[in-house]
Amino acid sequence: MSVINRKLHVRSNSTCELCTSPDKLATYSIPPVPEKGPELEKSVLVCETCLSQIEDPEKMDSNHWRCLNDSMWSEVPAVQVMAWRMLHRLKKFGWSQDLLDMMYLDEETAEWANAMGDGDEEDENKIIHKDCNGNILQNGDSIVLIQDLKVKGGGFTAKRGEAVHRISLVHDNANHIEGRVGDQYIVILTQYVKKTK
Repeated sequence: MSVINRKLHVRSNSTCELCTSPDKLATYSIPPVPEKGPELEKSVLVCETCLSQIEDPEKMDSNHWRCLNDSMWSEVPAVQVMAWRMLHRLKKFGWSQDLLDMMYLDEETAEWANAMGDGDEEDENKIIHKDCNGNILQNGDSIVLIQDLKVKGGGFTAKRGEAVHRISLVHDNANHIEGRVGDQYIVILTQYVKKTK
């Protein structure tokens, strides 16, 4: 076992730094490897499952990466970079975008994370959510319903004028948002909402 590998085992408690699996661990040097700083700070210890999906996006299993909900809070910049990159690859899933919205990277770490272009999006492919007046909606916005909406499977009607706070965007459909009405989390069509702030 190399010195770097040994130090990574100590840092990670001999578990994958992304999903915490203790099986078949290997050192992964994050490209592009920064010239400055010790090699330990440019590497992560990952399991075989994580490594195969990092190196081959065709093998991506989105459910496996729900583990990033925990590892994204690591204080190790290399782990933050890998969590950020994998979440960007999974951006079409609402849960992944929600985690990205919560993540904070300092300027240097953010630059490293985006060095491979994972954060770039083609503008024409970017889905934009708009309310009934054409205002752009963002995660966390508050909206008001502009008409009564019968909630399928919910057994109730969401009333016109009802405020919905801290909405989430459905990232593969520009016409859908999600929000809590009463004690239920429902999907709402953007044409029936008006942004309030």
